[in-house]
Amino acid sequence: MALEKAYKLLAQQEGISNSSAKSMIDRGLVYVGNKKVMIARGEIDAKTTFRVMKLEKAKILFENDDIVVVDKPAYVNSDELEREFKPAVLLHRLDRETSGVLMLVKNEEFRKEAIKEFKQDRVYKEYIAWVEGIMSEPIEVDKPIITQRKNNRAYSNVSPKGKPARSEFFPDIVSANKTKIKCIIHNGRTHQIRVHLRYVDHPIIGDEQYGGRKAKRVMLHAHRVKLLGMEFVSPEPKEFVHFQ
Repeated sequence: MALEKAYKLLAQQEGISNSSAKSMIDRGLVYVGNKKVMIARGEIDAKTTFRVMKLEKAKILFENDDIVVVDKPAYVNSDELEREFKPAVLLHRLDRETSGVLMLVKNEEFRKEAIKEFKQDRVYKEYIAWVEGIMSEPIEVDKPIITQRKNNRAYSNVSPKGKPARSEFFPDIVSANKTKIKCIIHNGRTHQIRVHLRYVDHPIIGDEQYGGRKAKRVMLHAHRVKLLGMEFVSPEPKEFVHFQ
């Protein structure tokens, strides 16, 4: 059996550059059957046919002289959207596989005002997630989080040495051995929802880094944000609605 590196084979199949093919695999967009290709440089049967998920475009939810709010698709880095919506700059970030409300600001005066709101916990941040197991009652987690970088990748943990972090989780739908929940976060630390849900033994489905089972994506969506009297809502993705 002839073997070829996955990204080179994908580049040939799709008629794209090797770097574009590697980026697609790294994003989690490439499948063989129902199995996600995880390692771009991994060797694979040269006769393999790939299935590539289409990358969605970010849609503008709201825009004025101070702010542009976009509906971030899964698999897109926040930094990429910052480049796309220049000269606006990111007010916050979402993880690559997290979709939903992402805010970029257009001037320094508004950015300072908004950051003050974040620091004083006056920004309402509501997420939707599908998690492992049955969550039958609301849960509040008030545990500090510490973040370290390993191999250029952020990894967070509950630790008494960490920064304050509080998350509220409310069950919505139970289906088989999984639950759709609403998450409201305070403070907003790196990977806060993901870490706090693992802490209470309900990791997010698709979040293998923090104990979730394999899925097409991390099942976490930034649904609603309220900031300085404005409210922004990103509709629940189709894959969340039909996940039952």
